Amino acid sequence: MFSTSCDYGLQAMLFLALHYSDEENIDLTSISKELDIPKHFLSKILQMLVKHKLLISMKGPTGGFRLNRPPSDIRLIEIIDTIDGLDIFNECGIGFKKCNDENPCPIHYEYKEVRNKIRNLFENKTLKELTEDVESGESIVALGHKPSPS
Repeated sequence: MFSTSCDYGLQAMLFLALHYSDEENIDLTSISKELDIPKHFLSKILQMLVKHKLLISMKGPTGGFRLNRPPSDIRLIEIIDTIDGLDIFNECGIGFKKCNDENPCPIHYEYKEVRNKIRNLFENKTLKELTEDVESGESIVALGHKPSPS
């Protein structure tokens, strides 16, 4: 649904949310290895997120990346908008450039409904909610993070 860059950005932000701290940074190499994302590619994505103030980047021996705000304050739509933009939530389901409410394609209205539900999901879901799913074991994504004991 999203670009590879956006998928990687969402994964990296979730990883950083799972390791959230106001003071500790996580280095690029650790993130890259844990998520199996090429380091150079990931670096460009993370810098984009820094530029849009979703991440903080620090240099030096204790440098790396960390979230600029608590995970509860970062909605997934912000990450998507930063990397891919929001056009995907307005585009035709079968690729017609001139498809709109006045000139609908054969699936326009059904696809618009689905597209709006998906957008609503990303607008309302925070990184904190994703971390809670991972920590409770409700998600298959472990990202090097062990579920809390019951």
